[in-house]
Order: sequence, then structure tokens, then C-alpha cells
Amino acid sequence: QAQLVESGGGLVPAGGSLRLSCAASEQRFSGYTMSWFRRAPGKEREFVASIRSSGRTSYADSVKGRFTISRDNAKIIMYLQMNNLKPDDTAVYYCAGGVMLVPSRADDYSAWGQGTQVTVSS
Repeated sequence: QAQLVESGGGLVPAGGSLRLSCAASEQRFSGYTMSWFRRAPGKEREFVASIRSSGRTSYADSVKGRFTISRDNAKIIMYLQMNNLKPDDTAVYYCAGGVMLVPSRADDYSAWGQGTQVTVSS
């Protein structure tokens, strides 16, 4: 079964940085659109950022200028560099992959990771 595994979460003070990674188990993910979503306590899952196989990226307004999504198709790993973190960024972060989708629409994705916790202290 195809898997996505996130890593890199943790506890960081406001203004700090973290880099999340998402490793895929199969090479076919190199042709997928890969994205990050997050779910904060008591809130619905929300789109964070996506990157198409071409390298085209898109971001939620709340993270533009602070987060950078990237991918290494040879290693089938995706990254999310998060800078200037805020307490509102506290959430479980999930990576997702799929094809023929609207990047911000979670239901379009066929593969999901288990999530990694990011906690930003004030």
C-alpha cells in the first residue's frame, strides 16, 4: 500500500522555524500533485500549500511569505519550510498526494500521511 510519512514536527517558540518532510513509498508520487494541509484543535482541516509535478506552487494566504513548499522528485520527498511561525500555526500537519485535482480541495487527494504535530508557543 502506497504510503506517505511526515516528519519534522515539534515545539518551537513564536518566530522560530521548522522544516517538515513527507517521504513517499512509491516513485509514481513524483508525478503527483503534493500538498500540505493542517488541522488545528477544534477547527476544520485547511489547505496550506501545494506543489505540482511541474514545480508550480500555491499557498494559503495565511502562510504566504512565511512558508515554502518544495520537492525532490528523485528522492520522492516533499518539504515545507516554515519560517516566522505564529501560535496560530499550531496544528497537525498532513501531507497528501493525488492527480487530476483542485489543490485546495482535500477530498480530491488519494493518499494521506498520518500527520505530524507542530506546536508554536507564544
